[in-house]
Amino acid sequence: MRFAYPVVLDVSDRLVVIVGGGVVAVRKANALLECGATRVRVVAPEIHEDLPEAVDRLRERYDARHLDGAALAFAATDSPQVNEQVVRDARERGILVNRADEGEPAGDFVTPARFHHGEVVIGVAAGSPALAVAIRNDIARQIDWRRMKMAVAMQSLRPWIRGRMPAERRSQVLRELAGDEAIEVLDRGGEPALRDWIGRKYPELKL
Repeated sequence: MRFAYPVVLDVSDRLVVIVGGGVVAVRKANALLECGATRVRVVAPEIHEDLPEAVDRLRERYDARHLDGAALAFAATDSPQVNEQVVRDARERGILVNRADEGEPAGDFVTPARFHHGEVVIGVAAGSPALAVAIRNDIARQIDWRRMKMAVAMQSLRPWIRGRMPAERRSQVLRELAGDEAIEVLDRGGEPALRDWIGRKYPELKL
């Protein structure tokens, strides 16, 4: 599998350029905005009416200068030649690029089928978008939704633990908080009960 290194990327302050203005561009733009992107630009002579209002529009034919300052690029036109040029231009600038079609040269990354709920993000790539969606849906149906509550609680618990526990002990505490007993305590009594429960196990957290 060529695309095998998974990352979860902060796109909130990065310029993302989508070359192409059709339904694929609309889908890419919506996904980026859902993930917190605030600087999304679409470049195309014609732009689909469903493109979100929050996206900047440049109604122009693609030129390499459109990638200036970008952190990510998407080649999403219906022209293999334009997509090829976008890939080449992005690589010359050190910009990671996704190519929507299957032409060569291929892009640097794929966008997986994504499940996103609160702090939990699950991405699935399977060499086939349709298969990836099916696997993602299977996973989503099996999730213990109480763990979503723990993912939210961890946003305050981890700084609390880091401020009171030496590094060599933190991983042990965090493993306990990811376990079934902690999940049950949180579900029954909320975060105060969970802090009391873990504090009784690790008295230094009470200091």
